[in-house]
Amino acid sequence: MSEAIGRGRVAVVGAGVVGMTTALALQRQGLAVTVLDPRGPGEGASYGNAGFLATELIDPLSTPAMLREAPRLWLDPHGPLALPWRYLPRLAPWLARFLVAAMPPRVRRGRGALAALNAASVPAWRRCLADIGAEEELVASGYLLVWESPKGREAAGARMAHLRRWGHEVEWLEGEALRAREPGLSGELSHGLFFPGAHQVRDPYALVRRLAEAYRARGGEIRQASVERLEPRDAGVRLHTDQGELDMAQAVVAAGAWSHRLAAGVGLSIPLETERGYHLTLPGRGQALRQPVGSAERRFVMTPMDCGLRVVGFTELGGLSLPPVARRYDSLRHHAGALLADDRGLDESAEAWMGFRPTLPDSLPVIDTHPAYPAVHFAFGHQHLGLTQAAITAELVAARVAGETPALELGPYRVTRFARRAARRAGSALASTPSSP
Repeated sequence: MSEAIGRGRVAVVGAGVVGMTTALALQRQGLAVTVLDPRGPGEGASYGNAGFLATELIDPLSTPAMLREAPRLWLDPHGPLALPWRYLPRLAPWLARFLVAAMPPRVRRGRGALAALNAASVPAWRRCLADIGAEEELVASGYLLVWESPKGREAAGARMAHLRRWGHEVEWLEGEALRAREPGLSGELSHGLFFPGAHQVRDPYALVRRLAEAYRARGGEIRQASVERLEPRDAGVRLHTDQGELDMAQAVVAAGAWSHRLAAGVGLSIPLETERGYHLTLPGRGQALRQPVGSAERRFVMTPMDCGLRVVGFTELGGLSLPPVARRYDSLRHHAGALLADDRGLDESAEAWMGFRPTLPDSLPVIDTHPAYPAVHFAFGHQHLGLTQAAITAELVAARVAGETPALELGPYRVTRFARRAARRAGSALASTPSSP
């Protein structure tokens, strides 16, 4: 027997930062909402992210320059790119699409689409947090990107010029100005770029829990359940969960790295791959730096938070099943120890964590409605930018659910951009969809 929840109620599958901001945005539309997740709010990828809004990351992950550099990064024992050998056969189709995504016209389109989301991200977060009285969770911190070798001066200058063309405020720092900006770093630095308009959150896990508290206070329901399949029906959508069936008017899939499995059940083939992200958190070292700091050469980030200093890195394309690789944490210790003026806390007492980032070959998320089933919506695939883009994604998908025109053109983020034939199959299956009893 299915449980009828009530006309007009919307299910959000996923209680991460994208899911919880979406649930709140739907409530602001006057809708009743139920969130479903096998874990508690923020206990997935949102728990361990770098904690800052990386609005300057407007370039797709796949570019000609990145492909030229990838072999060196992969072969470096402390490098930021890892492709586990035993996962390569399964990864090969995704890598083929990733290579195609590096074609210059596709990179240009992807850059424009990422820039549009990122430009809208901080204002959307301000609206979200002001609505629940939590403005202090967002901090105007700035962001510092550093180079240790003078060989990187040309690359830094090119990046600064590129980002300024896209409207970002960027300052060049070196020598005493660089050391004054961040005394918590070692003296072995050549130059850096400072982004004075950058923001971070105080603690991403605490932020998601606060979003969940506000959502519950407004009558929202959170069920700790795993959604195994969606069944579109004439009267909405039936959710098949490990605790029974639920009938809803509409559903939003915001399940991160598991989202493509639900999309497959409604006829859509989505080439989503899992980037396994690693972090160390150093309790009591939250004052070690003045702002988030990234290393251009080592490709990792350190962010001071309420919970301590977080050290985040790695792009490891290894799926959902392989165990964490212990030497990744050793590499994070190696990099942080080389840059911090005081590396206390990098011993075994540091909290080690690994989570799953959902990544598509073109680096763009899916923000869309199913082409054949208007009761099914999608908000997933944000790669490294889930925290950055969560609040604006929530506004966009909530507008679609409510039948309104979104603030941004959603064409670049359509769910069918990888699988037109699958979309046609889904459309032809509409006539055979069972009706509600």
